[in-house]
Amino acid sequence: MRARMRAIIWGVALLFCLPAMAWAQEPIRIGVYLPMTGGMASFGQMEWAGIQTAHSLKPTLMGRKVELFLVDTKSDKIEAANAVSRLIEKNKVQAIIGEAISGNTLAGGPIAEKAKIPMVSPTATNPLVTQGKKYIFRVCFVDTFQGEAAAKFAFHNFKARRAAVLTDKSQDYCVGLAEYFKKAFIRMGGKIVAETFCQSGDQDFSAQLSVIMAAKPDVLFVPNYYTEDALMARQAKELGLTVPIFASDGAQTPELIQIGGEAVEGIHFIGHFHSKGATTPLSKEFLKAFQKKYPKEKEVNAFHALGADAYFVLVDAMERAKSPEGQKVRQALAGTKQFKAVSGTMDIGEDGNAVKSAVILTVKKGEFAYLTTINP
Repeated sequence: MRARMRAIIWGVALLFCLPAMAWAQEPIRIGVYLPMTGGMASFGQMEWAGIQTAHSLKPTLMGRKVELFLVDTKSDKIEAANAVSRLIEKNKVQAIIGEAISGNTLAGGPIAEKAKIPMVSPTATNPLVTQGKKYIFRVCFVDTFQGEAAAKFAFHNFKARRAAVLTDKSQDYCVGLAEYFKKAFIRMGGKIVAETFCQSGDQDFSAQLSVIMAAKPDVLFVPNYYTEDALMARQAKELGLTVPIFASDGAQTPELIQIGGEAVEGIHFIGHFHSKGATTPLSKEFLKAFQKKYPKEKEVNAFHALGADAYFVLVDAMERAKSPEGQKVRQALAGTKQFKAVSGTMDIGEDGNAVKSAVILTVKKGEFAYLTTINP
């Protein structure tokens, strides 16, 4: 009788334990939405390679497998919003990585915010991305820091006092960054002598360059993405514009050099990462794993590194929260301090922004060359 009773008790206990055991075995589901096709495909493809490499180094969490679900935003804001909805409603993800550019993150972020799903962007630098949000974070510096750093470098290193700006007015990122640069440059005593505009997809920059050349600036600031910067640089060289050109983090892709060729030699820009500035143990481990996984890649760049950092920071927060539950992960993300990431040591505050250093790079002999590191 006692043996029978003991068996019944164990059976009942097992029934209660089964749901918990099943939950413990369920994978942790992380969504990724990136521009894998379209005009910004280069960004998405590089970040996805970085995320996959990071996942290969950290494939499990709290004894559970981590599953990644990728949705292509096609470099479009509407597609970005739809991608976030799909990841939450169909794939039932517990956190999201993305998007690559600010405009698309601004489209997808509010959906994750409403659903209380933590989101970490690798490279969306516009301050509005996290402003007023509790669940949206980033592992890159913001454009306020980038714009001021570019202005300081132009003012002190180029000894520039007269600056011209050519801005892609169709991109939130470009417009915002141009404003931060102008304000900082003027505050230091500089003058904006010409301000011209283009739109993504433009092929002819001769009218803008003619205005710029007539204004006789000491430096030209182009806070745009790589395609427009490369085409502009080629036409600037043909027209005989010889002033230094300073670009932004959106230019640090192999396509800049492929499209621009010799015309982009000597362009300077703010960047998030260069392998020569990598100092953390995680960066060294990542570089080794990435080169093994993608042997055809010429170098590990900022988009690879920041894609990885978005993954590493997110899973670190889940680990510290001891749960993938949204509110707990959000609190852990907001409390990230001195995390030694691939791109350097960073803090993330309640505002969702990463506080970290930047690097100054230049194109030299067809490659991105590291010049110096700028601390926040």
